[in-house]
Amino acid sequence: MSLYDLNTKLTIDGLELLQSLGDCSIDLCFFDPQYRGVLDKMHYGNEGERQKGRSVLVQMSESTIIHFIQEISRVLKPSRYLMLWIDKFHLCEGVRPWLDSTSLEIVDLITWDKMKMGMGYRTRKQSEYLLIVQKKPIKAKGTWKLHNIRDVCSEKIPQNELKTHPHSKPKTLQKTLIESCTNIGDLVCDPAAGSFSVLECCKELGRNFIGTNLESS
Repeated sequence: MSLYDLNTKLTIDGLELLQSLGDCSIDLCFFDPQYRGVLDKMHYGNEGERQKGRSVLVQMSESTIIHFIQEISRVLKPSRYLMLWIDKFHLCEGVRPWLDSTSLEIVDLITWDKMKMGMGYRTRKQSEYLLIVQKKPIKAKGTWKLHNIRDVCSEKIPQNELKTHPHSKPKTLQKTLIESCTNIGDLVCDPAAGSFSVLECCKELGRNFIGTNLESS
């Protein structure tokens, strides 16, 4: 299946991990790109008190993100899902070109209300967006078990966790999605795992996990 151990916190490059996986070997994938798009557009950069947490994260160019998504498309089983985190900038600008030359299609969207204001020249950013992307053939029946998941999720991340992992994602939402889209013993992948909250969810739900988080030196 892979050269690397399951259910552990790897620290290798995410692309290296994906390239080690076989075709159609993954049941569900989460991907939170460390995109620079919104920071470059608004000239925030990595500097300043509010951006210190970002300085330890390896930023990804658009070409790198596309390469990740192409590999994710390869390793996902047919009709399985990629949960792709994006911000307002990428929602408005569009990420459809990221899916070109893949077998992936956008099928739904969840808005995450972080219940905490962020930065912004006009409105203050308080939300992120989870694109639900499915590998062809596209179908809901038999691939999505829970039908009580709302398309708006309000979940606050504890401040102490944000200080350590500024891109932490809502664990309750992630756990619900894993439960809906996989079965016990299935393999969930996160090639940019951050705080490894997906690993924690998998352990609680009896799923296998393979993932990594590469921080800059």
